Amino acid sequence: MELLPISKSEAARYMGVKGEPDEAVMELLDRAERLVREKVRPKYVYLETDVSFTDEGVVLGAMSEPLTGEDIKRHLKGCNRAVMLAATLSQEADKLIRQAAVTNMAESLAIDCICSAAIEQVCDRAEQEIFAEHPAPYRTWRFSAGYGDLPITLQRSFLLALNAQRRIGLTATDSSLLIPSKSVTAIIGVSDTPVERGAKGCAICSMKDNCEYRRIGRVCK
Repeated sequence: MELLPISKSEAARYMGVKGEPDEAVMELLDRAERLVREKVRPKYVYLETDVSFTDEGVVLGAMSEPLTGEDIKRHLKGCNRAVMLAATLSQEADKLIRQAAVTNMAESLAIDCICSAAIEQVCDRAEQEIFAEHPAPYRTWRFSAGYGDLPITLQRSFLLALNAQRRIGLTATDSSLLIPSKSVTAIIGVSDTPVERGAKGCAICSMKDNCEYRRIGRVCK
């Protein structure tokens, strides 16, 4: 997958810019976008699996452990299937950020924020491609480990179910951080009947009480 033009307004928001970015910031973001689009080739994998509900939590047929927490139950209510998605910008994105940090921290920050906007683009396009190939009349939005009360510790078993390390080079550390860092895992519920889209964003985010975006009156999505 090749990256399309990346949202610089979204990247500026990740940088903490209030309002429209000034000329200097736009020049930084323009250079960062050109570099990232030239060097980075994103990848993604997915798997459709069945969904069932037990006393232990939500069970995805492809995973070895249940998804616990009330938020994921609400998210997948009415769904009998789910798509498990993992996407990454690859190690090249992390490399670009590290290399820039040696000589120019502002450029490194711009690359980092462009990459954050880029991985959202990749997930959006992956979702479009998946459901163009496998039409689903009703589906939920993406829900990731660490949202609400869904434990982030599920990352490793999630990646194992997708064989993500072999297929796209995506792993998780012992503390459940994704490597490469500019990566996303997500669950999309699928149903044959209308489903409630449910809460999204700050309402269920585990970082809502310590969020820099909320502090300046913005949101990350």
